[in-house]
Amino acid sequence: QVHLVESGGGLVQAGGSLRLSCAASRSLFLFKAMDWYRQAPGKQRELVAEITSGDSTNYADSVKGRFTISRDNAKNTVYLQMNSLKPEDTAVYYCHATDWGSNHYWGQGTQLTVSS
Repeated sequence: QVHLVESGGGLVQAGGSLRLSCAASRSLFLFKAMDWYRQAPGKQRELVAEITSGDSTNYADSVKGRFTISRDNAKNTVYLQMNSLKPEDTAVYYCHATDWGSNHYWGQGTQLTVSS
């Protein structure tokens, strides 16, 4: 059984920074990719950033240059550093992982609210 637990969400002013954490209950080496998704009210869940087992990263165009995804294998934790936050970044952020058997795992989500 795999559990993903997000933390670090909260309320921040526009232009501010915040770092989200996703702690996995198993070694990160079990996953071929780990991602951050977000879902704003009334919108579909969208991929924000991805990091693969080989440390390749991909970002949504809307966050390129502002967000950085990283991983700490020793802590079984993936991070999302978010800078220059905008009100449109307001959403519930979810951690997601895909293992080598293509099984998918989701965290419970953490709320980010960016005030203007």
